[in-house]
Amino acid sequence: MFDLKNKTALITGGAGMLGIEHAEALLEIGAKVVIADISQEKIDDAIAKISLNFNKEHISGHIIDVSDEESISNSLQDLKARGEEINILINNAAIDPKVNSDGLSNSPRLEFFSLDQWNQEISVGLTGAFLCTKYFGDDMAKRGSGVILNIASDLSVIAPDQRLYRKENLQESEQPVKPVTYSVIKSGLVGLTKYAASYWGGRNIRCNSLSPGGVFNNQDQEFVHKIQDLILMKRMANSNEYRGAVQFLCSDASSYMTGQNIVIDGGRSVI
Repeated sequence: MFDLKNKTALITGGAGMLGIEHAEALLEIGAKVVIADISQEKIDDAIAKISLNFNKEHISGHIIDVSDEESISNSLQDLKARGEEINILINNAAIDPKVNSDGLSNSPRLEFFSLDQWNQEISVGLTGAFLCTKYFGDDMAKRGSGVILNIASDLSVIAPDQRLYRKENLQESEQPVKPVTYSVIKSGLVGLTKYAASYWGGRNIRCNSLSPGGVFNNQDQEFVHKIQDLILMKRMANSNEYRGAVQFLCSDASSYMTGQNIVIDGGRSVI
């Protein structure tokens, strides 16, 4: 039921940390993967890393700007022309501010959040998922089979706890926050999931979303200690701990599941 031989998956934002994990998860169970990202350099680096453990012949790359409808439409045709028919779409691309030693980067407060930044982040994280679903989902529906997986977040079901990002000796107006776009995008992906599941339910297209909790990536220790206190399991996730869920949701092991949002956050959202 977990066998994905003869299946090809397209992963947007595929050159990022979790994009690489999603690719390796599917390669483990026989799929071929297309690493889709906006930078050829990042794609090449990701493929080189993945190829250390998996057959390079099963991995390819493709430049896609998910905020550009023409780029997505052309990519679908280019992939089909080179014989890569997409059976699985993972909408993973996002702009996510990172926590570093100086705190949360590029995270203006709501009252200072510019419309330009709002439009840019929504266009990548939410509009991009809609456009990829529109083109690749429609192509799968015409063939009568396919899987769409949207990568949301535990912040699709809970609000961000802004205390995690506070820094001493900063005025309130200067305190960093998780940006408004992140919550809106991740909540929107769950809505898109339900819509696509109902829209193509009779066409053998399944669409689910996965909502991961925070992944440890050498963040500032103060932040790590704070967030661990909010998690029942008292730790952040390891980057490879979502592989099993991705394999389940993209394979026939979840053949009777659609329209669902699976939250895997160490128990943070239940308290």
